[in-house]
Amino acid sequence: MDYQTILYDYEAGIATITFNRPDKLNALNQEMLAEFEDALEQVRQNPEIRVLLLTGAGRAFIAGADISEFLQFGPLEARQFSATAHEIGFGLSALEIPVIACVNGFALGGGLEMAMACDFIYAADTARLGQPEINLGIIPGFGGTQRLSRLVGKGTAKEMIFTGRMVDASEAKTLGLVAQVFPADNFMAECRKVARSLAAKGRVSLSAAKQAVDRGFDLDLRNACLLEVDAFALCFASPDAVEGARAFLEKRPPNFG
Repeated sequence: MDYQTILYDYEAGIATITFNRPDKLNALNQEMLAEFEDALEQVRQNPEIRVLLLTGAGRAFIAGADISEFLQFGPLEARQFSATAHEIGFGLSALEIPVIACVNGFALGGGLEMAMACDFIYAADTARLGQPEINLGIIPGFGGTQRLSRLVGKGTAKEMIFTGRMVDASEAKTLGLVAQVFPADNFMAECRKVARSLAAKGRVSLSAAKQAVDRGFDLDLRNACLLEVDAFALCFASPDAVEGARAFLEKRPPNFG
């Protein structure tokens, strides 16, 4: 597929999807959603990919949905737009590999919602994040009312959604919305450094860790821990478990398959 609104790159086990409408601050429209979905399918089908990075061209990660399309929406069109974005978000979070949102600038509305569907968020120190939909007479429609409350707590999520205010990277880290903040001038280099570290780890154990956290999150503690027992045991079906133990005992870096 010849992409018009995103860039797709893959090198040394790391795939990068860059939202690429810089003149529109990478605002999400229906074309971008379709291309993003197609790129995610490429990632899903390539077993060589170990880590996925998402970022944006120019001054924004994604500065929200393309409001010009909203003028064409009635309730049915709005529902389809929202439902499509939700399915893409769930597809993103269901990838077996680590997915990092590299928020280089504005991550607002649908942009923050896509970032929250990733495993975690890194932010440049110049980034601004928020759910400003209330200022348009609507609410978050790509998962914001649910994902934000799970990350920062119900009260803080309500305050951000009701007021529509943006938070800077420092506050976002304090709230638990962002995992790390890096200086803007070497932001992607820092993100790629982490990605290379993850790409060198065992694919099976990373996938097992991700599934154990995600699937256990809404369970009671005992059943969640039983899920962890099974995931732990399945790691030993992979040669990586033997390689990891041998490397430790031989005092050398592991060479995972």
